[in-house]
Amino acid sequence: MNQQVVENNSGKFSLKDKIKAMGPAVVIVGSFLGPGTVTTATRTGAGFGYGLLWTIIFSVIATIVLQEMSARLGIITQEELSKHIVDIFEEKPVLKSIAILFVGGAITLGGIAYMSGDLIGTSLGVSNVTGIPTNYIAPIIGVIILFIINMGDIKWLEKILSVLVALMVFVFVVTMVVVKPDLGELTKGFVPVIPKGGLMNCIALIGTTIVPYNLFIHCSNAKKHWKTPEELELSKWGTYTAITIGGIITASVMITAAAVMKGMPVNSAADMAVQLEPTLGKYANLFMSVGLFSAGLSSAICTPLGVSYVLGGLLGWKLDKSDKRFLYTNIGILLLGIIGSATGINPLSIIIAAQALNGIFLPVIVIFLVYITCSKNVLGKYVNSKAVTVLGVFISIITFVLGTSSVLSVIKTLFG
Repeated sequence: MNQQVVENNSGKFSLKDKIKAMGPAVVIVGSFLGPGTVTTATRTGAGFGYGLLWTIIFSVIATIVLQEMSARLGIITQEELSKHIVDIFEEKPVLKSIAILFVGGAITLGGIAYMSGDLIGTSLGVSNVTGIPTNYIAPIIGVIILFIINMGDIKWLEKILSVLVALMVFVFVVTMVVVKPDLGELTKGFVPVIPKGGLMNCIALIGTTIVPYNLFIHCSNAKKHWKTPEELELSKWGTYTAITIGGIITASVMITAAAVMKGMPVNSAADMAVQLEPTLGKYANLFMSVGLFSAGLSSAICTPLGVSYVLGGLLGWKLDKSDKRFLYTNIGILLLGIIGSATGINPLSIIIAAQALNGIFLPVIVIFLVYITCSKNVLGKYVNSKAVTVLGVFISIITFVLGTSSVLSVIKTLFG
């Protein structure tokens, strides 16, 4: 077992154990708390005020429920989520092939879009300081990441980026307090209403928080981290705590933008930096640039790995770089992301589109996960409780309705 866990006489885990237990969930938070989250939350706050705050609350609750399911599945079965999806259709080869094609295709397309968004988000920081267009910088950053993911130990880089992202998080939360948002208006954001023109922002906010491939990553990391059912309490605590903190951060970005930037256009990193001026003054622009670069680089390193985990589990690969197929998938997703980031399309639009695309594919993955974790044949007595099952079904329905609405909206735009 990778981590030794010791229980005291009362049967409770120590605080030290709980802090260490946040590891797998922190990876998930680090993955979704990238430039896409900052961009989407800023644009939503500037465009719709506090009106879509309920979407963040829903996303955080949904992420906690789904990631807990995924981690529990990994701990109890010691198998990948993708393998369980394939096993559903083991005796139906045609349906099995369709499932592999659809899930693998959806995750791959979402990963490519996310990769493009990550590279664009990372380059926004550099572009804001140097003035060089993002579609020139993004491919260069992509090549740098290509070298990074093929290096041996990169924990030194992860630590540096974690500190920079944590600093950005602290500043956003402090700024939210400093700007003193109107509490009366803020509470109206708890009412689930989609304002006119806000559907894609709504789906993008969900897509930037509940990332489909994160469910696969968490399952894989949890089974490596823990081996016994007794450790489920640690996994749950880590998941609940880390993801709640991530949700507070996302909410602070939207609330700050709503209070400071309502009605303002958001087309660049400099525009987004306006919301930090109450706290940082003339240094807001530089700080936003460094923060976007750090968050983007951290997220971009995780994205190709997530797609590789999914495809590897579906197709029976060994899930590390010793399997060339796993390695080449990492490289392929990154290269396609580089191409996407070099198109010259408005960078913030690419990031929003990536989140929305994930929101469309999400319902299918959620339905598979809920079905599997309700099966006693798979989890025995560790199946979902009735309350968790109801929440899972509700999340599936909401994400399906929003995803379908998004598709219909696009079709209407193209052919209406």
